[in-house]
Amino acid sequence: MQTQNGGAGRLTTHVLDTASGKPAANLRIDLYRLDGEWREHIASIRTNDDGRCDEPMLSGDAMESGTYELRFHAGEYMGVERDAGPFLDLIPIRFGIADPAAHYHVPLLLAPFGYSTYRGS
Repeated sequence: MQTQNGGAGRLTTHVLDTASGKPAANLRIDLYRLDGEWREHIASIRTNDDGRCDEPMLSGDAMESGTYELRFHAGEYMGVERDAGPFLDLIPIRFGIADPAAHYHVPLLLAPFGYSTYRGS
């Protein structure tokens, strides 16, 4: 069941390149809303010089409970940053939003041969 938000909730991310010790600037991220096999593309965003998005990826009335997926285009980023071809290409992170009035922060720690994520604050 989807519920509308009164405007307080938001979805944010932050991508750090742990191999370089710097934010992952200009990394493309796609956001999807999922419902079973149905997938709705919500936005395509690139990170800024600090590895963040300039605006929340979701906020206000667009923030609904449900299942979402962030797709981080690591291969595109790694191909630009490194001489050899990338091991990681597309990193999908699927997560649920239960409370549309809450702040959901989904950071990505990225390296050439691995990554980690968690629910941040």
